[in-house]
Amino acid sequence: MLNFPANPKQHLIIFTRYPEPGKTKTRLIPVLGTVGAANLQREMTEYTIFQVQELQKAIDMSVEVRFAGGDSQLMEDWLGLDLVYQSQGEGDLGLRMARSLFNAFESGAEKVIIIGTDCPGVNAEILGTAFDNLHAFDLVLGPAIDGGYYLIGLRQPISELFVNIEWGTAQVFQKTVDIAQKLNLSYVNLLPLADVDRPEDLPIWEQALAGEI
Repeated sequence: MLNFPANPKQHLIIFTRYPEPGKTKTRLIPVLGTVGAANLQREMTEYTIFQVQELQKAIDMSVEVRFAGGDSQLMEDWLGLDLVYQSQGEGDLGLRMARSLFNAFESGAEKVIIIGTDCPGVNAEILGTAFDNLHAFDLVLGPAIDGGYYLIGLRQPISELFVNIEWGTAQVFQKTVDIAQKLNLSYVNLLPLADVDRPEDLPIWEQALAGEI
């Protein structure tokens, strides 16, 4: 049994990676170097967690960090003891997300949202809207401008949404919508936002730090 906080009716899962140089933000290494890319991963994760904690002041929800790389001790040393940490485990991104959702619903959650840490436009307001939309819709998606998605929210685990998808491609969002339509799921899209994955995306992060997003 996983150690979830009490009353996790609304549960938020943050997918991130321990910021080990050379293992993270690899597409930015040519511009930032291994340490610079790892530092960006560190900063973007901390920024995302700050936004999540702002929402926690307003609504009752539990939060969990699913990490790749590192271990629970390294994660605690980095982000503190106030968060629940769980390894993402094996498999592709879809399998890891499906597993985290299944665990959360099994532990009593009724609305579960997964976000990454690549999208500085994700703020407390958008996250709150996503939870609100789960009152009325089976599925909430936050489309990323690159063709992926920065957020997925569900009221029950639906493993079909996470299989036979080429993760990291420009078709991820559309393929997910196609699957949802075949399953007759009701769904709603949030505002499209930009990820920071490539050198040309770095101004998006600089705008966020300047408070322009």
